[in-house]
Amino acid sequence: MSIDPRAFRDAMGCFATAVTVVTTTSAEGRPVGVTVNSFNSVSLEPPLVLFSLGRDSTNLQAFLDAGRFAVNVLRQDQQRLSQGFANDGMSFFCSVDHEISRLGNPLLADAVASFDCRLDARHDGGDHLIFIGRVHGLRHSDGAAPLLYYRGRYASLDARI
Repeated sequence: MSIDPRAFRDAMGCFATAVTVVTTTSAEGRPVGVTVNSFNSVSLEPPLVLFSLGRDSTNLQAFLDAGRFAVNVLRQDQQRLSQGFANDGMSFFCSVDHEISRLGNPLLADAVASFDCRLDARHDGGDHLIFIGRVHGLRHSDGAAPLLYYRGRYASLDARI
């Protein structure tokens, strides 16, 4: 049975996800970031997370070379960051407030949460590569709501939650 790619994408769009910017530093020392909504936890012991990145991503080589990355969960008012990193993950950093983590990864200011990781494993995932990272540092905000992506659009949590 063959699955139509558009139908698959539409069905997956029914799963609301948090919007993240995954960051690293290039071999030349420049911060790199890419908007990703394929992020989740893998394990508590040891603390592992994963994200997947398309093989056609212009920033793929930076992530392959670095051996480390950070996942920054965006706040619901950070849609501009999501769009900026979706378009150009290197030069967009010039306009973004960030700091460099102990591991050397860019951490975005005011993110809901950030996970500072060393690459633990990489796996084939069809037209994507799956990066699994061991979390070595984290931070989070108790009061901020995340930016969500649902059915091809940005969304936010209902205030009643």
